Amino acid sequence: MGGMPVIRVDETELFRAASFLKERQRYTMLLEITAVDWLTSPKPPSTRFETLYLFRHEDFARTVALKVAVHDPEQGVDSLTPLFLSADWLEREVYDQYGIVFKNHPCLKRILNHLQFEGYPLRKDYPIDRRHLCTETQDMMDELGPLIETEGYDLANDNLMVLNLGPSHPASHGTIRTIVALDGERIVAGASEIGYLHRGFEKSCETHTYNQIIPYTDRLNYCSALMNNIAFAKTVEEMLDIQLPDRAIFIRVVLAELSRIIDHLVCLAAGLLDMGAQTNYWYLFNPRNDAYDFLSKLTGARLTNSFMRIGGMTHDLYEGWREDLDDVLKKVRQGIDETLRMVAKNRIFNERVQEISPVSAEDAVSWGFTGPNLRASGVPYDLRFADPYYYYDTFDFDMVVGSVGDTHDRMMVRFEEMLQSIRIIEQAVERMPQGPVNVDDRAVTLPPKEEVYNTIEGTMNQFKLIFEGVKVPAGEYYGAFEAANGELGFYIVSDGSGTPYKVKVRAPSFLHMQAYPKIIVDYQVADAIMTLGSLNIIAGEMDR
Repeated sequence: MGGMPVIRVDETELFRAASFLKERQRYTMLLEITAVDWLTSPKPPSTRFETLYLFRHEDFARTVALKVAVHDPEQGVDSLTPLFLSADWLEREVYDQYGIVFKNHPCLKRILNHLQFEGYPLRKDYPIDRRHLCTETQDMMDELGPLIETEGYDLANDNLMVLNLGPSHPASHGTIRTIVALDGERIVAGASEIGYLHRGFEKSCETHTYNQIIPYTDRLNYCSALMNNIAFAKTVEEMLDIQLPDRAIFIRVVLAELSRIIDHLVCLAAGLLDMGAQTNYWYLFNPRNDAYDFLSKLTGARLTNSFMRIGGMTHDLYEGWREDLDDVLKKVRQGIDETLRMVAKNRIFNERVQEISPVSAEDAVSWGFTGPNLRASGVPYDLRFADPYYYYDTFDFDMVVGSVGDTHDRMMVRFEEMLQSIRIIEQAVERMPQGPVNVDDRAVTLPPKEEVYNTIEGTMNQFKLIFEGVKVPAGEYYGAFEAANGELGFYIVSDGSGTPYKVKVRAPSFLHMQAYPKIIVDYQVADAIMTLGSLNIIAGEMDR
């Protein structure tokens, strides 16, 4: 699978195999769980359903895939929740989308779709236009009740208060609901509900060509939309085994790092505003606005850019782009400097964020943390270093690593990462060569307009690419990208046509969010708000 070792095990041996990989082979991170319905595949395996597990080694240099043939979805397979903290929500998602049961799961229920939803939408025989209205809410006591008992409390006799934090709360992104049990202001148990935003990204991918999917990727982490464009296009290009021109690579590096800066600016500005620091909000939010001016001028769109294409991008940089970019970077630096002058040694700020909701290195790995949240816990893992792409191994920049993994570290890592991104951008701008921004392959990129308008070959070339899509060789592939929130991965199954058979998004926010109700226990309500902001949950990415 794209050079990754694949181990096939019987469903009765799954738990033993996963235990062996973790304990003996030191594959300590469960990166992803998904399933494939082979019902309409031209070459189906022996069973209709397979589950796929991706494990990352503790050295972060190796990844292995485990495949299990599922003979009866209702009988299912063993749950891996006793081994990996990340397995909880990952298994719930597979159950929700495919109806595959995970035996001995502590609370197997829907997670992306509402509880009144009927059927399993990612099964191949599920119609894409079918709809189910949600008219009832859930009280979530089936999740919160056992957690209260585990903590040694009795809901009635201990005079606990049950409170909903969100979704109608300005700090919960308008979509996230966390129900908590309170002993005074102290949280003793919590459970989170998502799914208010789920729009069926992965189901939609099955009926669209690869280039048509790119605008959908914008709506994942919409705070750094271009990174989603690049990550998806990069994965498909690796499946096609094509090499981008150097100019296209350097442009992608510049835009990716600028997007990282924008994403971190939003996270930190909103986080500071959550604690009442409005002045700092404007110091950080105003340069973000200037960065969007630059992207709007370049791509024609401000927030969801859809600028990338398989094999390159829509067009080259505009005349005068360098001066505009230099001005943006100057203002970003000023905003960071002004903010850090006000908060870095501010007693109020530090007491609000230091030693709040710390996550140990071991727990961060078990939860499947990646990106700034993992590095804040002292784990030095960054795909730009561990598995370099786009010449990242030739740039001079530092990996930013924290030590405690608390709210303070998660925020300060992002401050420093923005400065490192500026370093990368400045080097990429200096090294950027002239040349084309798309591969010279008419099976991948559209022909020039003069050919389309003046030759029958050009007209037919464009017609076939638009209607049939880029033909990707049959096979399975997992591609990963160091996005602003962590490892953004795409697992793609191709049947050789211009439309993917399956697309699965490895969304970092989804894995970070499942840890949230656990790490706010024993802290106060106001602390929980700051913790959520420091995790930088983006609902579009989490819900897809």
